[in-house]
Amino acid sequence: MTTRTDHAPAGNGGERRSWLCEHSELGVCVLLLALGLLVLTDSLTMDVDIAQRGPVGPKTVPVVVGAGLLVIAALLAVDVLRGGRGQAEGGEDVDLSEPADWRTVLLLAGVFLGAAVLIQPAGFPVAGALLFWGVAFALGSRRTDRDPLIAAGLSLVTYTVFDNLLGVPLPGGPLMGVL
Repeated sequence: MTTRTDHAPAGNGGERRSWLCEHSELGVCVLLLALGLLVLTDSLTMDVDIAQRGPVGPKTVPVVVGAGLLVIAALLAVDVLRGGRGQAEGGEDVDLSEPADWRTVLLLAGVFLGAAVLIQPAGFPVAGALLFWGVAFALGSRRTDRDPLIAAGLSLVTYTVFDNLLGVPLPGGPLMGVL
């Protein structure tokens, strides 16, 4: 009868599984690599109007973010392959024995879905205000006197910055003529 020790070969499947368990952070590297490639591909194939304002156009930030994701993926992969391991945070106050708060998760999903459905017919200012207020409500804020006003202000500022200053057209909806 042969007993297996930790240092004895365990066959190809066991060795591969052990290596993958020891280098599980490579999954994050693959995710960052895929996300970086997606962002770069999307931004480089973006159709930009010739009359863009100044040297910094709508492609600039996505290209920088995509390139940054690729650099971070490569640096993280090198660190993991050299033996680096992520350390668990000691100060995090998450109790893993408690069940997930599905009510909040479903409320947030509903708010995001509602904003996605409303953005075209109602415009970004209305859909954004509902999004900001809905997220605040889902996360526990019950200040009905203050939250809708802050949400409307954030939405209008966001719309104005993107549409007027950055040149990224957002659907204005019924408020198009007013803003």
